[in-house]
Amino acid sequence: MKLAQLVDADNRSRLAAVRDGEALILQDLDAGFPSRLEALIADSSLADVQAAVMQADPRLWSPLARFRTAPPIQSPPKIVAIGVNYVDHATEQGANPPEIPIVFALWQSSLSGDGDTITWDGSLTKQVDFEVELGVILGRDARDVSVDEALTYVFGYTVINDLSARDLQFRDQQWSRSKSLDGFTPIGPVVVTADEIPDPQSLDLWCVVDGLPLQRANTREMHRGVATLISYLSRGMTLEAGTVISTGTPGGVGYFRDPQVFLVDGSTVTVGVAGIGELTTHCRVTPGLD
Repeated sequence: MKLAQLVDADNRSRLAAVRDGEALILQDLDAGFPSRLEALIADSSLADVQAAVMQADPRLWSPLARFRTAPPIQSPPKIVAIGVNYVDHATEQGANPPEIPIVFALWQSSLSGDGDTITWDGSLTKQVDFEVELGVILGRDARDVSVDEALTYVFGYTVINDLSARDLQFRDQQWSRSKSLDGFTPIGPVVVTADEIPDPQSLDLWCVVDGLPLQRANTREMHRGVATLISYLSRGMTLEAGTVISTGTPGGVGYFRDPQVFLVDGSTVTVGVAGIGELTTHCRVTPGLD
């Protein structure tokens, strides 16, 4: 099942099932159903929701175009990201994949939704880059889990664009700030439940900037797969239910191109993962404080 956080004309934000250009608000189906993905994960009611959606009166479905799409998860307990996790992304930097996973945090205030316009200060950064990534959302607390059992902790999968201010990233010598400016973690538009993606290592993913295809790969090309990442991250650290893991980007990012390609005022970037969907972000640059 595909789930989205939708905002209607009255600015009400509610969780919905979506299919083929249609949406079913879960609370229109049953007032007791949760209005946010975090609550659905917490109360373990997914099976009941899936059964009810399957049996729903077709008249309860509405055109998806009536709604604005918000980030499918609003307040994840952690957003954990992985750096340089595709061989070709390492190769384009003239390096080998890291022996130990590169792990950094993204901040909740960086979340944005499909179709949002994000704005950044042009005096703060002039090198905003794009990174298509497979996002993983956990459905229960994970601590010290094995690789073999790791995928049983996954609630679902989504699309992430790990936008990156490269000049800040390399100047700061740490990655969290440069990738957590307001709106710099577009996510969505949907979460696809794990039962529909039994193998997360077989998904095509792509990125198009201003009409130009700049990234294309398959998740089988990850240096470390989803199960390995969950197991590694859970060693000695609880990954609470609702934790988001951004699993790394393939080659083709703007910084390592010749000539370099960065997002500018008016740019539109669309990232996608097969079986999940596409996520579009519009860009505006302000004059800044300088």
